[in-house]
Amino acid sequence: MRSRCLAWLLGLALFFPAALLKAEVPTVAAASDLQFALTEAAERFRTETGRELRLNFGSSGNFRRQIGQGAPFELYLSADEAYVLALHAEGRTEDEGVVYAIGRLVWLQRPGRDDLPGEADPLAGVREAISAHGAGQGRPRLALANPEHAPYGVAAREVLEQAGLWEATAPLRVLGENVSQAAQFALTSDARGGLVAWSLALAPQLAERSDHVLIPEAWHAPLVQRMVLVKGAGETARAFYAWLQEEAARGILAGYGFRLPDAGDTSP
Repeated sequence: MRSRCLAWLLGLALFFPAALLKAEVPTVAAASDLQFALTEAAERFRTETGRELRLNFGSSGNFRRQIGQGAPFELYLSADEAYVLALHAEGRTEDEGVVYAIGRLVWLQRPGRDDLPGEADPLAGVREAISAHGAGQGRPRLALANPEHAPYGVAAREVLEQAGLWEATAPLRVLGENVSQAAQFALTSDARGGLVAWSLALAPQLAERSDHVLIPEAWHAPLVQRMVLVKGAGETARAFYAWLQEEAARGILAGYGFRLPDAGDTSP
């Protein structure tokens, strides 16, 4: 009987610390333009601190809705600061958070082609696709994130609208659920290309199988990206939030093409 009790107590001692450790792993909601940059940052954070993170990537608008409905995220990194500020107004976050980066948009296409647009006319591929479709030469797809809930999709729409191309691209547009999916669509065999995040184009995983050209920042509203702690965030989420504002993390973000606010600033 005593041996059974000792075994039972030993089992509890082994089980509960592991369960508590698992429970302390926070879930982070992050805009999909951060897919590669934040993964690298989280791995560096884990190496330095021993703390684990669970990263969820998707569209900022969908995460904003989920957090508003009580989803158990502890840290939210949005590609549009408006979503963070709206959650703060609803009392869902600890404060207004901080701006961590300003994103850039690019034209992305499959590599090895001789028709990459130049910097002076980065939308040349869009016009070529429209002309080809109008001439009955197929239906070359143009990829972008869904502007209904993805900030990079909003920026892509603004770029096409200011160029007078939004309506003409309607039969050619294919919408990704988020900008990462849009980048995948842009590199498919039936696509002419797409308007996606520069941070994705710079990632080695995409850079080796794509070509890109930057879209001028003045052609769309700034992609001001803000992060915030959700109310009830635990110690690990707080530590990562602070770490992301330090030089090591800022260097990683800069390496993926993000423009950085001054250290400590809450505005771009």
